[in-house]
Formats: sequence, C-alpha cells, structure tokens
Amino acid sequence: MNDQYTNNQFTNNNDEEPKVENALVPIDGDQKKKKKWSAGKNGFAKKTGAMMAVGLVLSGACGFGGGMLDSNLGGNNKSVMYQSVERTSTNSNETSNSGAMTTQQIAESAGNSVVEIKTETVTKDSRLQQAVSQGAGSGVIVTNDGYVVTNNHVIDGASKITVTLKSGESHEATLVGTDATSDVALLKINASDLQPAVMGDSDKLSVGETVVAIGNPLGELGGTVTDGIVSALNREITIDGDTMNLLQTNAAINPGNSGGGLFNEYGELVGIVDAKSTGTGVEGLGFAIPINDVKTVVESLSQNGYVKGRPSLGVSLVDVNSAETAMQYRVSEMGVYVAKVADNSGASAAGIQSGDMIVSVDGTAVSSAADVKAAIKSHQVGDTVKIEVQRGGSMLNLNATLGEETPTTNN
Repeated sequence: MNDQYTNNQFTNNNDEEPKVENALVPIDGDQKKKKKWSAGKNGFAKKTGAMMAVGLVLSGACGFGGGMLDSNLGGNNKSVMYQSVERTSTNSNETSNSGAMTTQQIAESAGNSVVEIKTETVTKDSRLQQAVSQGAGSGVIVTNDGYVVTNNHVIDGASKITVTLKSGESHEATLVGTDATSDVALLKINASDLQPAVMGDSDKLSVGETVVAIGNPLGELGGTVTDGIVSALNREITIDGDTMNLLQTNAAINPGNSGGGLFNEYGELVGIVDAKSTGTGVEGLGFAIPINDVKTVVESLSQNGYVKGRPSLGVSLVDVNSAETAMQYRVSEMGVYVAKVADNSGASAAGIQSGDMIVSVDGTAVSSAADVKAAIKSHQVGDTVKIEVQRGGSMLNLNATLGEETPTTNN
C-alpha cells in the first residue's frame, strides 16, 4: 500500500490503492485512494531490500549446533529448512568479538542469498483499458530449493513476479502465501542448490551492535551494501493502519531495499528491511522486521498460505483526516470510514455497510484505521464485539462476530 506520513513519514514503497465504494466514491470518480511511497513509481514502485545467506565461513567460535528448523510446506512433504548457527562464549559476563566479520566478509558470505524482485501489475482505467505497471524490490533465499522471503507490499497485487539471482539467472516466482499484517510474503522459484541465508536470533540483538543491509535500492542497484548499527529495539511503528514492532537502524535504507536483509556482525540474518522514515532533515531512520517474527509467519504461510488464528471484522477502512480528504469522499466529518464489507463476514452479518463511519469499538472511541485494527487484534476469532457506527446522521449499535482473517478479508 502507498502511505506517506508527513514530517517523519514512515514509508514502505508499494502502489496498492484501496478501493472505495458507495458513499466514499471520490468526486473525481477515481475509485482508488492514492498513497505515496518513498520508492515512487516507474520501475521501483515498491521498496525493497536483499538478504544474503551465509554458507558459512565463521571462525571456530561458531558451530552448527541444532541449527535446523523445519516445517511442512503446503502438505507436499517438503520443508522450509532454516540454516542457523550457534555461537558459544567462555564467560557469560565477558564481551567478545570472536567470530565477528568485517563488512566485506559479510557481503561476500551473504551475497548469493540476495535476490532482486521485479513485479508486473495489470490495472484497468475508467474506460476498462488495461495498463501494466512495474515494481521492484528484494528478497532473501531461505531454502536451497527456492523458497524466498520478501515483504507483502513488494508483491501485493502483482500478476507476475520475477526473481533474479546474483548470478543473473531469472525465474518466475509462485506466491506461496502472504500476510499484510506482518508485511511478510513467501515465494517459490523452480531452482535447486541455492545458498540460503543463515538465520540469526533477533532477540539477542543489542543497541549499538553492528549491522549490514544488503539490497536493491532504486530497483536497479542489486547487491548494494550499507552498514550501520542497531539504533533501537522494539520500535512500535504504524504503517497502513498496522502497528508493527520493528528494529531501527541507521544503515542507509532506500526505495528498493524492502524485502531485503539486515545482517549482524556474524553474517546472520536478523531482520527483513521494511520501511524508512522520510521528511525534511530526516536521515538515518530505517526499520526492519525482526527475523524471529518473520520465521513464525513463514511457517504458517508455508502450511496454510496465510497466518491462521487472526481475528477479522471483514472490512476495508479509509481514514478521512483532512478537509481535503473529506471533500474528496463527500463526507462531512473526519474519522474512519468503511470502504468495503467482505461477503459472509462478521461485519456483513452485523449490518455494517460501506460508507459507515466507525465511532467506537466495545465502547472505546476510535478515530483511525489503526485504532480499529488494534481493538480487533485484542480479541479472538469467534468473539462478539460492539461496533458503534454513524450512518446518515444516525448512530447505530451493532454486534459483530469476528471471523478468521484470510487473504480475502481484512480488519
């Protein structure tokens, strides 16, 4: 999705534009709400980053200790096998750099696990004429038989996804599963004997620790390496209405780095690059999804195609937060509006309609899509929630039973 946050804008380059219906149709007739990403359009519409796997050439301080984690892939008796390493130390109170790599060594060891991703998206204009837009990003090889992790926003809405290896060899990719909430997607290419990334432990990161990002900035500079430090841990950043718990780094992150990798000083993958902060005078604010969170999502995607157990109201939402936006969507008040209601959803059964403004959830006032999503996430599938909506000047109190979020449903 394409969101731009003024001043300190958190962006994750994508061009998905949510459709709006009925009362929320803009005056100009365009049925999509434009959102800006730092990547922009024309060849790199989605922000991307590349991850590199380690084979691995670590010193004697590192060993392959119980470092395989597998899970069934789509019931086809295949497995996602994460290669990882276990480091040992002689004294838990002693700080040691034994086994640490230089930036050059990290780049060399991880380079073959970084891939470039190009997408094609077919859209239709108001006269039903087709147009093809292109995007670019990055991904990380996680198995030697062709499973690749990237961001959901890199491939969202794409009709064709092409993965290019460091060798220059290209493969058309199949989408195994995707999760908008965590912004993680899993792809599969028909290839073998690839070099997967070595998984690190993001829970063991410390502020000030050296990290290296490898990616495809601008969608045409694949294999670019930037270094920095972990600037902060557990940053709660809201992007497209979803609050994410991210790593912060000052390693240079640019459009095209999304979906790529953040590596620690041992060459281990500790994060998937997701977003950057932009604005006048803003520098050195990049963010990545902790790899421990990514692994959990990937396992569910590989088995189900989506993350099971997430509650869903079954609506798409639009934030109306300015007079200009209110005029565009022909509404008189600012707030969070229902743009679309999924068929056979809890919202549909409760009588929620497109054009309704959601006033409160379970008695707590809401004013943004992020507020609504947070309220829904605090529940479980099957729970009944009280939704207060404003429709045509009247206030309605509706009871909705939450379903399970799938790729065809939203909040």
